[in-house]
Order: sequence, then C-alpha cells, then structure tokens
Amino acid sequence: MTDDQTLLIVDDDEPLRTRLARALEKRGFTVETADSVASGKSHASSSPPAYAVVDLRLGDGSGLDVVQALRSARPDVRVVVLTGYGNIATAVAAVKAGAVDYLPKPADADAIEAALKARAQVMAPPPENPMSADRVRWEHIQRVFEQCDRNVSETARRLRMHRRTLQRILAKHAPKD
Repeated sequence: MTDDQTLLIVDDDEPLRTRLARALEKRGFTVETADSVASGKSHASSSPPAYAVVDLRLGDGSGLDVVQALRSARPDVRVVVLTGYGNIATAVAAVKAGAVDYLPKPADADAIEAALKARAQVMAPPPENPMSADRVRWEHIQRVFEQCDRNVSETARRLRMHRRTLQRILAKHAPKD
C-alpha cells in the first residue's frame, strides 16, 4: 500500500456523499468529491487519487466510465463501486472496468474503508446479514422494471412472467432482509 491517502467520492446523492466524505476524512483520507460522470472524469485526469468510491448509476451516465477514466489516469488506483441496484452482471462489469470491490448501498464507512484497503489476495469475509432470497428476487425485478422505464408489459416479457403476476409483485412492499 502507498502513503498516498487521496480519495475521490463520486455520487449524485449529496447527503450520502457529504456523510461519507466526513467519515473517511476522520479515517485519514484526503477527500475530494464529484457529483457526476463528467466531474468524476475531470478529477481523474487533473489529480488522479489513490482511492475512489464511485456510484454505479449517476445522473449523467454510468459510474463505470469514471472507473475506466481513473484506471487510465492511475493504474494502481483502488476503486470501490457502490450501487443500490446490485446484481451479478453489474458486479462483473465493475470488476472488469477495474474496481477492486462492489458494495450494495447502504454501505457504511467501515465496510468501504475495509474494501479500499483490502489486499487483492485476501477474500472478503461474507456479509454479516446477507439479503434473503426473496429480497434478492425483489431487487432484481425492481432493477429490470426501472431498466424498462417502468413498463410493466415489457418487464414481464423480459422476466418471462405473466403481466398480472408482475403487477401483484410490484404492488407489494419489499421483503424484509
């Protein structure tokens, strides 16, 4: 590990970005923040940090573009991708883009710091409270629904389920973890 403790946080959720910046500053990082893909790429090219925390979905595009820009500007950067829409496909894409870890929101500062500083050979410990199978299913359905611009018929077709079944699922609240 390096003595360089510079950290870039790229997230369009201002309260989360501010809280996370304060918490990681208390842990010894020198924090810069950005709220979009464009400003994240700008920070990456002007002053590439040693560490970065990047939200997957930003208002002006994909956080994976920021990960690639960071990796191009500084090959040894350690990037953790955060997302509220976690799934295997996006986790694989994040790792291929150059992220060292992928954490679902809400992630606390301790988990983020551990992911940023973890050695590549060491496998991360299993989560204390993993999501239930019902919650994982619900999250997947919600993600596909959002990707289909909240079109029930298109979502049902892609999920290969009956439209009315999908409507009943969408009408219910998220299962408890």
